[in-house]
Amino acid sequence: MPQLNDFRGVWTLSRHILQADGPEGRFAGQAVFTPEGAGLRYHEAGQLFLTGEVPMQAERDYLWHAEGAQIVVRFEDGRDFHRFDPEAAAAAHWCDPDDYRVRYDFAAWPAWSSEWRVTGPRKDYVMISHYTRA
Repeated sequence: MPQLNDFRGVWTLSRHILQADGPEGRFAGQAVFTPEGAGLRYHEAGQLFLTGEVPMQAERDYLWHAEGAQIVVRFEDGRDFHRFDPEAAAAAHWCDPDDYRVRYDFAAWPAWSSEWRVTGPRKDYVMISHYTRA
């Protein structure tokens, strides 16, 4: 199973978004993990395509840190997002009133994926992301 520093570098990122009551989406771009402090900064950038919409540039940042066997993921401003153990690879995040659940899959490392299931009164979608070394 990967350790935090195994993520360093550039990854090709493709994402599929399936909304229960909205346009289907896909994202194509890159994710880059660079050293920052005692951890890594995750930055993704690329094009977001939503059915029936004009493609748009999209990007986001997170901070990843090791804490024992776990990887802690924080928002760019330092707020907690979620944490996971690469051996178990599942996590949850409550963003009132929506519930975010993720499962990471490292079985084909260094290729890996994440699958987010988001439910609540404001959101209902599945987002599947695939990462391969660039």
